[in-house]
Amino acid sequence: MDLELKDHVAVVTGASKGIGLAVTRTLLGEGARVVAVSRTRTADLDGLADDAMTHVAADLTESGVADRIVGHAVDAFGGLDSLVNVAGGPPPGVEMPRTSFMDASDTEWRAMFELNLFAAVSLVRAAVPAMLRRGGGSIVNVSSTHARQPFPNVDYAAAKAGLSNLTKALSEEYAPQGIRVNTVSPGPVRTPWWTDPDGVADILAARFGTDRDSVMDAAIPEAMGLSTGRLADPQEVADQIVLLVSPRAGSTTGADVAVDSGMLKAT
Repeated sequence: MDLELKDHVAVVTGASKGIGLAVTRTLLGEGARVVAVSRTRTADLDGLADDAMTHVAADLTESGVADRIVGHAVDAFGGLDSLVNVAGGPPPGVEMPRTSFMDASDTEWRAMFELNLFAAVSLVRAAVPAMLRRGGGSIVNVSSTHARQPFPNVDYAAAKAGLSNLTKALSEEYAPQGIRVNTVSPGPVRTPWWTDPDGVADILAARFGTDRDSVMDAAIPEAMGLSTGRLADPQEVADQIVLLVSPRAGSTTGADVAVDSGMLKAT
């Protein structure tokens, strides 16, 4: 299926690894031009480098960064058609997973909201005028199944719930002006947050007295009730995101697409 994305201009945050890297790779494969945003570059991201991709090194929690990113897209490629807010998770210095509400300090709560909600707010605010100049566009915010399901990492879940609610409000306001806004909510995904040395798989393996492969292959699918029996692959999430970006999803706005291996049992 032709997704009609040739020469489409997209900004993708969290682009250096995991879901963001998969989104960047997929958009480039569809003929889009991509502004890839991340704190640092990775070998995998560098491997995608060509004339259709440019990188912006940015800490999304810093003031003025959103305007700089959107301005770069306009300068480099002449405009902006879509924004994919992937960046999220624990900010630098904040460790997850937790086991209790009391584990997170007020400072950690603020840092979690800065990265997982307020950064997206700033980027949307900067992106909307550029999209309106092109006659419309698409915004996809990456939330989480934990926006809808209780989770011991309460600060993360609350920030993602805010992002999901924001998405609904934006979809109502901007659909008449040609901007579609949707959410993709992953469950557990085999990203570096899980798989890196000393990542979540290793933390849980030490906690439960087992090994990292057993955690990802058996313990987590069972504990989280994953109907497929496995964690999702980043590409599976990226495919849903890119479809929502595409004009082929032109009547889809305000939706929340769960890519969760069957984790959520009710809507």
